[in-house]
Amino acid sequence: MAELRAYAALFAGQWRSLASYRASFIVELGTNVVGGLLDVIAVLVFFRTAGTIAGFTVAEGLLVVSLSSCGFAAADFVVGNIDRLKTYVRTGTLDAVLVRPLGALPQLVLMDLPMRKALRIVVAVAVLTVALRLNDIEWTAFRLALIVAAPVAGALFFGSIFVVSASLAFWWVESGEVGNAFTYGGRDFSAYPTPVYAGWFRALFAYGMGFGFVAYQPALALLGRADPLGLPAWAGFVSPLVALVAMGAAAVVWRAGIRHYRSTGS
Repeated sequence: MAELRAYAALFAGQWRSLASYRASFIVELGTNVVGGLLDVIAVLVFFRTAGTIAGFTVAEGLLVVSLSSCGFAAADFVVGNIDRLKTYVRTGTLDAVLVRPLGALPQLVLMDLPMRKALRIVVAVAVLTVALRLNDIEWTAFRLALIVAAPVAGALFFGSIFVVSASLAFWWVESGEVGNAFTYGGRDFSAYPTPVYAGWFRALFAYGMGFGFVAYQPALALLGRADPLGLPAWAGFVSPLVALVAMGAAAVVWRAGIRHYRSTGS
């Protein structure tokens, strides 16, 4: 109970700081809504221009990008600020976090929870709702469960990528650009049907790292389409399992990084 009160105090402090600059907060909310819409529009422009991409229509492409956006927006809202870990390591701010009798990761999350990104989740869910209405989906109990589980699994998966990418700062402080290649690069990868990519690039990101199971495979399962790349139909339902594996890997990397951390002495 004492830990919960401490976490609540951290969140309350964050909320008070936002309330002190309401106009700035409202502007940032608006810009994040526009940013979320532009992410989806950028993908749709390609589909509208080409008609179909890798055999997928505009409506089917919208389903893929909306599933990806739901997962990424939720992960970015909850743990997206962890990419500032490199700054905390360099300035020694992490020292103050580690001496408190609380979990380091929850503290870092609540120290700067990006409330301005909350509406991105609303935008992503709205786009997903539109995509579901545009596609002729034969609803079954498994597909109803999948439409709930897939965005949640996507959020857990992207959240794990955020944590692993940020943890690189424990060994390489200026690793931000490398980390962004996997977080934001992974978001862009999963926003398109996997057959768009080819060769080792597709094998590494889609299957080796699991980005193909965030949106593409669940979308195939919802649409009742066979995978042109040959994976069986049940592959669309394993996204929660892929997310659990990613979470396990993130936990191992995070704990190894915390043990490796050496104070700056500041």
